[in-house]
Amino acid sequence: MALDAGYEAPQKDLYEVGEIPPMGHVPEQMYAWTIRRERHGEPDKAFEVEVVDVVKPDSNEVLVFIMAAGVNYNGVWAGLGVPISPFDVHKAPYHIAGSDASGIVWAVGDKVKNWKVGDEVVIHCNQDDGDDEHCNGGDPMHSPSQRIWGYETPDGSFAQFTTVQAQQLMPRPKHLTWEEAACYTLTLATAYRMLFGHMPHDLKPGQTVLVWGASGGLGSYAIQLAKQAGAHAIGVISDESKREFVMGLGAKGVLNRKDFNCWGQMPTVNTDEYKEWFGEVRKFGKAIWDITGKGNNVDMVFEHPGEATIPVSTFVVKKGGMVVICAGTSGFNLTLDARYLWMHQKRVQGSHFAHLKQAMAANQLMMEERLDPCMSEVFDWNDIPEAHLKMLRNEHKPGNMSVLVSATETGLTTFEDTLKASKAKF
Repeated sequence: MALDAGYEAPQKDLYEVGEIPPMGHVPEQMYAWTIRRERHGEPDKAFEVEVVDVVKPDSNEVLVFIMAAGVNYNGVWAGLGVPISPFDVHKAPYHIAGSDASGIVWAVGDKVKNWKVGDEVVIHCNQDDGDDEHCNGGDPMHSPSQRIWGYETPDGSFAQFTTVQAQQLMPRPKHLTWEEAACYTLTLATAYRMLFGHMPHDLKPGQTVLVWGASGGLGSYAIQLAKQAGAHAIGVISDESKREFVMGLGAKGVLNRKDFNCWGQMPTVNTDEYKEWFGEVRKFGKAIWDITGKGNNVDMVFEHPGEATIPVSTFVVKKGGMVVICAGTSGFNLTLDARYLWMHQKRVQGSHFAHLKQAMAANQLMMEERLDPCMSEVFDWNDIPEAHLKMLRNEHKPGNMSVLVSATETGLTTFEDTLKASKAKF
């Protein structure tokens, strides 16, 4: 049953993308960009628009009307079917990617207490069943039921509606547009946990972190979060055109990895190739010292390229320091010199998204306007495959990308303006 929200709209079983139903009216079907197993491949092949059923919320779930969605690398992975096919996880016949969104609560389950129809929200992407010791006094990210919405579940944000657990919702920063609010949660919360979630190696005031991919979604938040914590960040880029952007975020210094030749899997120890490689690694380490001071290695390395950079990361981090890694965008076969790992008592820590408390802490910084969402580019609904293709080919601009879903144009910050724009189109 639709609620009276002060506007008139027809009740239908299917609405065009950008058309706004009566508040609280749940149609039977919706448009969605889907992936099917037989279409695995690059995004322009894998993604297709289909009409699918709207999943009604269970007792502890909410249905969200999507205004805009964020573009992340797991959408690329879902399309390619690597490192795993999402169909091997959730077994559904089709997959809707997208693990970031802003929108409006459209329906709630009968046990949902903290949210109501009409609330404006952003969605964090961690789900769990909530019924084990990790979810009740431990770390929910260690729960065997932990899964990423939009990658390990079949129902992500590249659709008009999505059904999520009520605990995934967080308030939308009202000073941001729908598209800005949609672009940050996955990368920001991931970066927050990496920097502050692995005690005792939480980043502290005065410490220094080396940030790979400093101009990207993850890196841009790592730089800003380090500054908020009173720490120093050294950003690594691959294109000089990105230097000013990274320095503008608050980095203490920037290194261009193309100035060095020590990337990829590590050569076999004690070979001529290793000696040559190690000379380049020391050159990279000296470049860090030029920023931190001679002999001052970084306290932490913020890793996500993986195969191409992990051998260097584990060398340049200080004795007793930590390399924290959340992805392997350059490959998954990690090599390192174990001598420096055990003799210098370094830590290599895997990190995966964040739990609700960490995501809320990160979101609060955005609510207080202490962080920039660093939105670089906005795509229309019809250009979702193109956005992912740009990400796959590393052709995207610095920062984070968004796509419009039910918001018909950029720059909208209120539901009233969004409704007005929709009515002008339909």
